[in-house]
Amino acid sequence: MVQGSMVAIITPFDSAGNFDEESYRQLIEFQIKNGTDVIVPCGTTGESATLSFDEHPRVIKSCIEQVNKRIPVIAGTGANNTAEAIHLSQKAKEMGADGLLLVCPYYNKPSQEGIYLHYKKLAEEVALPQVLYNVPGRTGVNMSAATTIRLAEFANIVAIKEASGDLTQVSEILAKAGDKIDVVSGDDFLTFPMMACGAKGVISVTANIAPAQVKQMVSAAQGGDYATARKLHFELLDLHQAMFIEANPVPVKTSASMMGMCGDLVRLPLSPLESANREKLQALLKRYDLI
Repeated sequence: MVQGSMVAIITPFDSAGNFDEESYRQLIEFQIKNGTDVIVPCGTTGESATLSFDEHPRVIKSCIEQVNKRIPVIAGTGANNTAEAIHLSQKAKEMGADGLLLVCPYYNKPSQEGIYLHYKKLAEEVALPQVLYNVPGRTGVNMSAATTIRLAEFANIVAIKEASGDLTQVSEILAKAGDKIDVVSGDDFLTFPMMACGAKGVISVTANIAPAQVKQMVSAAQGGDYATARKLHFELLDLHQAMFIEANPVPVKTSASMMGMCGDLVRLPLSPLESANREKLQALLKRYDLI
């Protein structure tokens, strides 16, 4: 289930700052039409950090309803409060999510034992396939390969989204626990080298605006056609980098807006893309024939 080209889908807001469910459902259709394998709502790219406690399940429910079992939905339900993560995860299970994406506890800066016990509790309390999410640039703490390998012993911990940027760490997980836990890329620009090492795909930011192209690259790598995958990786590199010209998801949501798919509003403390970067992004999207 946790493989291929998976999108960390944006959450659109209307001009009043409310969840724009109609545009959201259209974004999901765009993904399915272009071959995306899995939809991941309420991740970092979905601005989960600024969704209210009532909005979070509503966004997940809208996604599940629109997908209507055509492809898997892996709901972002992580939190830095273990009890809150369990509550959100159980709610997602009740609504019909196929799996959970669980970010490493942020801000608290727990020890490796604390991280292990957090995920252990979630695995024991919520009977759904679970995807660990290691993103130290956001959370302030790196989940070590050793901790991931320990957690791989739980049957319902099926994968890890690795966004540490450390290929040595990724390789260690694959070498020592690759038969027990799948690894997927959390960085678009590292998907190809990670898949060459044995990763199963990507939970992508870029796929929000270029799903067919990301799918093509991932499919080539899955099929062992690394020459084609490498070529496509290089072709997408500038686009991947542009998605992080400012804090994610500001550039990708601005791109989607330029493509006419939704508004570009982001919630504070995020702010609109700076004018100079907007001009650069617009020129790049034209070069990629996206606008």
